[in-house]
Amino acid sequence: MSVAPGRSGLDLGPEWTRRWTATWRTAGDEVSCTVRDLAHTRIADATPMRWFSWRRTQRHRPDLQFLVSTGRHHGTESLEEARLLLALDFAANLVDVVSQPMRLWFDTATGRRRHIPDFLAVPHTGAWLIDVRPWALIEPKDLEAFAAAAEVALVCGWHYVVAAGWKKNVTATVDVFSTQRRALSDPLALRPRLLAAAQDGGTFGELADAAPFPPLARAQLLHLLWHRQLGIDLSQPFGDRSVVVHPQGGER
Repeated sequence: MSVAPGRSGLDLGPEWTRRWTATWRTAGDEVSCTVRDLAHTRIADATPMRWFSWRRTQRHRPDLQFLVSTGRHHGTESLEEARLLLALDFAANLVDVVSQPMRLWFDTATGRRRHIPDFLAVPHTGAWLIDVRPWALIEPKDLEAFAAAAEVALVCGWHYVVAAGWKKNVTATVDVFSTQRRALSDPLALRPRLLAAAQDGGTFGELADAAPFPPLARAQLLHLLWHRQLGIDLSQPFGDRSVVVHPQGGER
């Protein structure tokens, strides 16, 4: 989504990169610097700025999401944040991710404000600063904070995005794939058979039923889909009729 409407309230006058600051935690201590210096600072080893606490009557839902890409659990404060981490894990190329990586202090026309972005994701292709907020919950003050985060990301050479919603079927399908994302043995050598059969095209149900031990073949197919050795159309509901595509073959 575009954060441009929130940019009008920011104070981006001369030397703003020296006035805006960022604070992060490392080795139990807080470290601060100007946004100008942040571009030359490594914060990928930072720890979250806030604790992920649980208490009665709270409206949000904190949790720890395990990522196979990093081999660690990462904190989230809502189901939407957990969905984003799962999508990052599925997208591959993820080296690391830091929850609530820093506290930004930025100037606006009405005074100084602070904002803690939700994630700093570090894939092989460059860092992404990410905020998560469903469309219906985004207010003008949020857009202003998101616009500030986008300006900081631009200075640092990072990408910036607000995860405000998902295309239909995507999160449900990725969630199904994730059930077989961890290391999975293949004592019956079903995987090579499934990969070979997929080169001729077929649906998920057809490939599974044509293989020996169809229930086990389904688990192996999900594993191959999670690790992108096979593919399907994520924009369509997933099921036995989903056409499976091999990167070296075609769909029929």
